[in-house]
Amino acid sequence: MNFEEVNSRTEIESVGEFGLIDLITEEVKVENKSTVKGIGDDCAVLSYPKKKVLVSTDLLVEGVHFDMVYTPLKHLGYKSAVVNFSDIYAMNGKPKQIVVGLAISNRFSVEAIKELYSGLNLACKRYNVDLVGGDTTSSVSGLCISITVIGEGDEDRIAYRSGAKVNDLLCVTGNLGAAYMGLHILEREKQAWKGNPDVQPDLTGYEYIIQRFLKPEARFDVVEILKAKDVVPTSMIDISDGLASELHHICHDSNVGCRVYEDKIPIDPQTLLTSEEFNFNPMTAAMNGGEDYELLFSIKQSDYEKIKDIPQISVIGHITENPKELYLITNDSKAIDIKAQGWKHFSNNI
Repeated sequence: MNFEEVNSRTEIESVGEFGLIDLITEEVKVENKSTVKGIGDDCAVLSYPKKKVLVSTDLLVEGVHFDMVYTPLKHLGYKSAVVNFSDIYAMNGKPKQIVVGLAISNRFSVEAIKELYSGLNLACKRYNVDLVGGDTTSSVSGLCISITVIGEGDEDRIAYRSGAKVNDLLCVTGNLGAAYMGLHILEREKQAWKGNPDVQPDLTGYEYIIQRFLKPEARFDVVEILKAKDVVPTSMIDISDGLASELHHICHDSNVGCRVYEDKIPIDPQTLLTSEEFNFNPMTAAMNGGEDYELLFSIKQSDYEKIKDIPQISVIGHITENPKELYLITNDSKAIDIKAQGWKHFSNNI
């Protein structure tokens, strides 16, 4: 389970900064017309003459956002890129370029960094995004990854958090809570491994939820479907901190309330079974778990016919008038206040 299990090891200092840059960028190819100049100069040159430019940054810190005991470096590189892409899709845009900053401790070899970048490059290839620059430096406290993503959007199709209107329908993509339960499985196996390093992790039957945590995917497919159906969300956000937190963001920024219905929230059967195994309420995983990177969005009621038969989309509720009333309607018709837990960045999360 340990990332340091590497057959050969080349120290970073033996190849130097320029050698490391050459090694990690040798597979980088420019695919987008908006990339005028990528890696190789003091900065990248981009051109978006007829589009709005979308920019977002995410910072991932070892011990806070990921645990190297059970996180393969290739998966980490892939996930680091995808969670940034998701922010652009959440604005109803398309990611086009990323810039990657790394702070690396001497625990990491050249081979380890190449493995991390293989995941980054795989994500860029899958989502047609150009890696156009970055920086590397040393770290005394583990690995730190900072990625800035640049994307494009049509001015009349960009979806903000602030556009939800009373009676709009609330929708989510995919299913919720799987990544959180996948994390529970990995943490359980980590504790078993710490007690006996010779024990091999038993992940049979949990493949789907573990993949949802270690290797999430951004919902570019739904953005394309909505465009094809001529549906522009009135508001949208990606679900990184749990459904409850994202509902609060949209309702706060739009100055509205909401009602969502327990029986409408999509949860995968493997998530339900694993929740039962841990004696854990699956609705808590869906509402507060986070890291699903699905999309939460609102649409006009007049657009319902366009999306009602799309299997990737579930209508889970609607927007109401009072911004102080955010309710989960349970299966026995009780209205429960939706509490936003969010991601506690300054506490011990793992």
